[in-house]
Order: sequence, then structure tokens, then C-alpha cells
Amino acid sequence: MQFCAECGSRLVPKKINSGKQALLMLVCTKCEFRKQELDEKLKVSNRIIEHNPKQFVAVIGKEEQKLSTLPTVRIDCSRCGNNTANVWQVQTRGLDESSTQFLRCLKCGYTFREYT
Repeated sequence: MQFCAECGSRLVPKKINSGKQALLMLVCTKCEFRKQELDEKLKVSNRIIEHNPKQFVAVIGKEEQKLSTLPTVRIDCSRCGNNTANVWQVQTRGLDESSTQFLRCLKCGYTFREYT
């Protein structure tokens, strides 16, 4: 990101027609200050990038599922009576309401919620 030498605003790339050829220059949005032509490495590419939906799917194996990075709290599980569980919060209702606290028992894996 580069800034205008005259007014300090952000410079944006803009195509400027100069005779028979078009130049890509950095131009100030406020004072129309123009900076030198962009380097070849900074020029915008017209190439379209397509992503395969499978690139965005994360597969978690059984070994990775055993790893726990969530905080633990002491709370009694209603199913097995164990007193430790992982805890995390999710905003399930409106933004003006408090978030819902989810807990998962470390012994039996039972997931339950607690409204705060």
C-alpha cells in the first residue's frame, strides 16, 4: 500500500490511456496525484482463479479428534457424573443477548448447553 506524497491519501491503481497504449499507474483519489508507472511485478493480472470445493473441506481423523485445545471446567455431567468438561461459547441468538455456553463431558462425550 502506498500513499500520496502531496496529501497523504491512499494511492489506488488506475489505467491511464497514453497515446496508443494504456499504462497502469498509482493515482490519489483526492488530489489526482499520479505516481510513476507500476512495476511489472505489481501489475494486476486478468487471470481468473478457480478453486475446487474439496480444497475447503477439512477432514479430521480419529487421532486429531482426541487432541483437545478447548479450556476445561469443573461441572457435573448429567449422564455419567464426571466433573470435568470442555467449554466454548457460541452466539446462537440475537447480538443483544448473551451467548450460549456449550460443554462436552471429557469422559462420555455428552454435549450440553448452559445459558448465561
